[in-house]
Amino acid sequence: LPLCFPQKLWKMLESDQFRSIWWSEGGKCVAINKDLFEAEVLGSGVRQRVFNTRHIKSFIRQLNLYGFTKVQRDIQRSASLPEFLAEEAAASAHSQILYYYNPSFNRAHPWLLGMCKRR
Repeated sequence: LPLCFPQKLWKMLESDQFRSIWWSEGGKCVAINKDLFEAEVLGSGVRQRVFNTRHIKSFIRQLNLYGFTKVQRDIQRSASLPEFLAEEAAASAHSQILYYYNPSFNRAHPWLLGMCKRR
């Protein structure tokens, strides 16, 4: 039987084959480097396709269909201008990282994976 979307996602996260997607927040969130993910997983030059799409919007739609919600990263800003500018540069690079959370998708609790059902 072919794997369903959450199972494929789990296998990717547990694999050391992908640099564009990883566990975040102690295994409670999925972190995705958007640009790298598009090239590494969805790109036209990919030899072994994991998902049946080449578009990040379609992949995100699948996440949403399986109950994942986007998590906003709250970054505290400094009052001093040099520190603020350095933080802005870091935040700009950080904005390429997307975070998604699903209470039934937790690295520490693999048995919950079966509860990740399509809406």
